[in-house]
Amino acid sequence: GCCHNTATKYLKNFKKITRIALAREWMQRDPFAEIRFSLQPVKREMPEKAEIERLMHKEIDIPRLAQTRDLFIFCCFTGLAFSDIKQLAPEHIVTDMQGHRWIRKPRQKTGNMCNIPLLEIPARILQRYRTDPECVAHNVLLPVSSNQKMNAYLKEIADICQIQKHLTTHLARHTFATLAIEYGMPIDIIAKILGHTNTNMTRRYAKISEANISREMRRIGKVLTA
Repeated sequence: GCCHNTATKYLKNFKKITRIALAREWMQRDPFAEIRFSLQPVKREMPEKAEIERLMHKEIDIPRLAQTRDLFIFCCFTGLAFSDIKQLAPEHIVTDMQGHRWIRKPRQKTGNMCNIPLLEIPARILQRYRTDPECVAHNVLLPVSSNQKMNAYLKEIADICQIQKHLTTHLARHTFATLAIEYGMPIDIIAKILGHTNTNMTRRYAKISEANISREMRRIGKVLTA
């Protein structure tokens, strides 16, 4: 029941086990000797800027959906992954010498440090949950439920906001990278914010939109006709 890429990832992990078995002579023949793995490209439909604004300004009276919407928007404006917002604590918010607030937190997945300027919109979301009983009890900044529940709630939110895209918690991270590129942020800075060790991973996250292509073509056009 797995899709091609999921099955391929499982087999790659299993191949590592067979290599250990071969090295220790527990097996005589490599079952993967003539097999080459390949991943199929995945097309993710990112929310457009207008759809993000629609999400932010939509009146949602159901608390669980309003809370999930806030968390999704927070990730869109910070690039943090689900596991990182779940663990985001007061000590991860720091103020620099100029009085600017930052999120400085090692990524749960890799341990790489994320250095993210705290923009106005995510700052307002943090303020909204400053006295939330669940946050106070667990010494965290955001009331995050399970990833499975959030993804189910995001599907409801997409229907309410008439967004014909499959919204997930991880898509918010991709959305941040795509919007950052669209607004001209250098890829190496995006990699630093996302906590990537190199820009190759960042390029997989970011989608080059038609707005980028149009902007760059106009820029070249001005140079050629100057």
